[in-house]
Amino acid sequence: MPVTDADVERWLREDLGHHDVTNDVPGETTGRLVAKEAGVVAAVDAGVRVFDYLGCEVSATVESGERVESGDTVLEVAGDAQSVLRAERAAVNVVGHASGIATKTREAVDAAREVSGDVAIAGTRKTTPGLRGVEKRAVVAGGGDTHRLDLSHMVMVKDNHVAEMGLAEAVRHFRGRASFATRIEVEVESPADAPRAAEAGADIVLLDNMTPAETREGVERLPDGVLAEASGGITLADVPDYAATGVDVISMGALTHSAPALDFSFRTGSA
Repeated sequence: MPVTDADVERWLREDLGHHDVTNDVPGETTGRLVAKEAGVVAAVDAGVRVFDYLGCEVSATVESGERVESGDTVLEVAGDAQSVLRAERAAVNVVGHASGIATKTREAVDAAREVSGDVAIAGTRKTTPGLRGVEKRAVVAGGGDTHRLDLSHMVMVKDNHVAEMGLAEAVRHFRGRASFATRIEVEVESPADAPRAAEAGADIVLLDNMTPAETREGVERLPDGVLAEASGGITLADVPDYAATGVDVISMGALTHSAPALDFSFRTGSA
């Protein structure tokens, strides 16, 4: 899901409104997007697209996924002052937001690696409407996995499905409708249900809202070849405990819905 002209147009239209007097500035100028704190940068391409869309000359000095320190320049820009200033806020916002997600993801990955070299840290579909592509790429920039980009990527049998059809029937129902290439994941809420989900034909079992001890028990009950995923309110502080349970994946909605933006500023001229 690359950033498109339609995305940039929407961001700029939202910020500029109908009569932008604030940025009615004559002449030419230069500018720099500068990190004000250390972190992992993301959405550099999106920032470039915003300035490029308004005809500015823009170049990135770092790539998404690189660690930056306070004072590091991320983008350098030149062009007519009105265009540079009009693009500034949208670029700062999207890069700052995405870099916050990438930074939190890298912290989670590092915490998991202290315990396990194999467990994946994944995002979820708890993304901001209209910004899923930016946010999912930010998770990748931080070293995480995107999980499902959308509902077409995997069938997830959740508690509502089980309540309506029963576990085994729900898996059979969706298996008959999905492509041979589509995995089926089943959400369970107790360790005892994990082998039942596997027996019903789940490729992945989601151990939802369980303690680390319960998660470990669920993993131990699964047969070889079935992936185990832990999810449900997992915080950065919880990651080492869940990484030690033997799960294959730790999914964290907090990577996208609760990550604070990384602080950036845009400085024009020689400032």
